[in-house]
Amino acid sequence: MPDPAASGWGGAPAPSSFPDPGRSGPLDSSVAADLLKRGQVLAEQSDWDLAAGTFARVVGNSDPALHTAALLGLAECRYRLDDEPAAVQAWLSATQAPENELTWRAWKALAMARVRSNDLAGAARAYREAGQRAPASEQAEIQSRVGWLSKELGDDTGAERAFGRTRASERPQPLLTYGILAITAIITFTAGFEDSDLLELLRLDKGAMYFDHEYWRLLTVALVHGSFIHLMFNMYALWIIGPIVEALYGPWRFLSIYLVCAAAGSAASYATSTSFAVGASGAVFGLFGALIVADRVHKPALTRNARNLTMQIGMLIGINLVIGFSVPGIDNAAHVGGLLAGAALGFLLVPAGATLGTFWSRPSQEAASLSGPAADPNARGKPLRWGGVAALIGVIVLVIAMSPITYEPPLWWLVAGQPVTLAETVGDAVAIPPRTTSVIVSGHGRVVLPGQWEVDRDSASRRSIGSFITQRQAPPGSDATAQPQSTVDGAARDGIVSTERIAA
Repeated sequence: MPDPAASGWGGAPAPSSFPDPGRSGPLDSSVAADLLKRGQVLAEQSDWDLAAGTFARVVGNSDPALHTAALLGLAECRYRLDDEPAAVQAWLSATQAPENELTWRAWKALAMARVRSNDLAGAARAYREAGQRAPASEQAEIQSRVGWLSKELGDDTGAERAFGRTRASERPQPLLTYGILAITAIITFTAGFEDSDLLELLRLDKGAMYFDHEYWRLLTVALVHGSFIHLMFNMYALWIIGPIVEALYGPWRFLSIYLVCAAAGSAASYATSTSFAVGASGAVFGLFGALIVADRVHKPALTRNARNLTMQIGMLIGINLVIGFSVPGIDNAAHVGGLLAGAALGFLLVPAGATLGTFWSRPSQEAASLSGPAADPNARGKPLRWGGVAALIGVIVLVIAMSPITYEPPLWWLVAGQPVTLAETVGDAVAIPPRTTSVIVSGHGRVVLPGQWEVDRDSASRRSIGSFITQRQAPPGSDATAQPQSTVDGAARDGIVSTERIAA
């Protein structure tokens, strides 16, 4: 049997090939379906009177789907002929027919008619009936209209629920969140939790940033962690919060928020400590900040679970900050830096889709007929918002540029193979006793060994400390020799920075 639910008007046989609609008596299913096709062809040709008569011939058929399809076609013809009351009566009759695959269409059409007559409460009820029967592919549009009508009726709670269902019905899988989780876990386990070449390359080494300008560490710090527990805490938090933020902003803006917050957390850590840092907490705190501020300012449409989680974020942030300030070894500066950057981005960037604050869509022409076309509030002020984002990035750069840490750890040298502290502060030049056999510089400035060796830290590579001890002309009769030594112990090996590691 041909599908009467097909709504397209093209591709049907020529009218002359259809049965005569004037024939009296019951119609079997095949004849009724052919008449529906004839009505579609006539409607496509704008012959609304003849099309209405053809559809009317099928009304009352024993097949509920054919009966409903005929009523829908008849209602459309009456509407095109400016007979709105007759069209509404046909749509209402279709909603009262036995349930079938077209019933939701009848409720949706009736809802649109209620909107045109300014019966918003009746329209909302009809759209809810349609939503209970419509396929999944139609839910986003229907729930959006329910949300808009609820908003117009002053029912913010109902609007929030409807917009939440809209978001749930159209929300894609958070593939980028899962990708970040997988990449971070793989790199962390590959680098390990103790010193390794990969860990040394990726961690937030403030000395390498200051002297060697290795600014990629602002971001790569989020890929390595100090322990398995550290990794699990951060990845669990990302697994919970990431899908919500990605759904609100889309994958690419979500990635931008994550990276900017990671950089902001690293900048805050760089400005306040000389210790190494590892971890993605700055980025994760940034996501928390973005969500909590966006929820307060823009009131995005969230699912119930997301809404419940969002209500607890403030408490979770407070607990974590208290722990961070109370327990040594936690880089709370990175937490605060990421949190503030995320809060700024949550304020500046409007979530995509429906919101209760600054954006809710009027989904079609029947809605626009009540109060005119709806302007997109995202378009107005967009340059100002993105200017704010650029200013935030500028602040991060300024923090890095204006707060080079004064690296003044001890200067170490070897006496009989044992490291000994020479001075707590490295000045422009320090004289080293002749008995010194090798030297490690842990600080910046210029260190001169008597008559023979010179160390210029500013032009040196941190990872090859022995290579920048350069021999000068030894004084006559001097038998002093110096053997460059690139590793002595942790403090000397790590050169200009403290060996303490803090978890971000």
